[in-house]
Amino acid sequence: MALSNSQYKSIIRDYEHTRDANRALSDARREEVYSAIPGFRELTESVSSLSVASARRMLEGDESALDNLHQGLESIAARQKQLLAEYGFPFDYLNPMYGCPDCQDTGYITADDGLKKKCRCFRQKEIRILYAQSNIQNMLEQENFSTLSYDYYEGSDLRRFETAVDLSRNFIRSFGESYRNLFFYGTVGTGKSFLSGCIARELLQAGHSVIYFSASALFDTLARYSFDFKAREALQDFYEDFYCCSLLIIDDLGTEITNSFVTSQLFSCLNERHLRNKSTLVSTNLSLEELRDRYSDRIFSRITSGFTLCKLTGPDIRILKKRKANTSAT
Repeated sequence: MALSNSQYKSIIRDYEHTRDANRALSDARREEVYSAIPGFRELTESVSSLSVASARRMLEGDESALDNLHQGLESIAARQKQLLAEYGFPFDYLNPMYGCPDCQDTGYITADDGLKKKCRCFRQKEIRILYAQSNIQNMLEQENFSTLSYDYYEGSDLRRFETAVDLSRNFIRSFGESYRNLFFYGTVGTGKSFLSGCIARELLQAGHSVIYFSASALFDTLARYSFDFKAREALQDFYEDFYCCSLLIIDDLGTEITNSFVTSQLFSCLNERHLRNKSTLVSTNLSLEELRDRYSDRIFSRITSGFTLCKLTGPDIRILKKRKANTSAT
């Protein structure tokens, strides 16, 4: 899905505000250093006069002028670092500051082919706008590792949940270094969506692009674009995000109305992301037998062979929490 003009301008303004804020902070730091270190201002200003003098000598045919300029600039930089250290400042205190060092807060980077392309930070801003309907931001306020509790599990259910938590943490730690997929399955209300939210929050905070959809919302969106000939461009943009985001989360697989369209789209999604080495996380209340019977053999094979399977069992925690809240209220 493409950004509207107002949405695009909003992102660009956000970058402008970031650059302005960092520029103001850099200026304040520079004045602080000038006030604290005698001669530092003059040392900095000497860079300009040295450059002008070197340019004049190069125009006059002095072949050594460029080398002398580089040596002079290196000498000034070394002296600046020395003075900063002597007066208790970090050596990089006056370095430019960026929210995103990759694009230097412009939103764009230069690709290997020399063309400009959106930085990953721009893509993340874009995804957060385009997929606000997934309600992921509100969900992550409640479903994160800071609210994780083992209190509702016992025996084998507890051991399974502990294994799932360890698996989730390892998935986060190795994300981007190795290609992995996760498949949480088991009974209703045992923490599958919760752990999906924990993973999403950690990866979003690390700067990765994450798209979250419930299965029913996902396939409804795909159907809406697929069967509207006027929305072909929007469909292609959706596929691009859908296939290329760092992590795609499909929650509650099996709650959608399953038909040939859904089966085809699900396989295409899993297959395309596998070919691109893009991780996918799927959660479902279906058993493996129900998964096999409900979807095609290709989907069952793709999931069971290409995903780390993790089963969760136990009572419905949502019901237990509601009962506890009602008891406390009385």
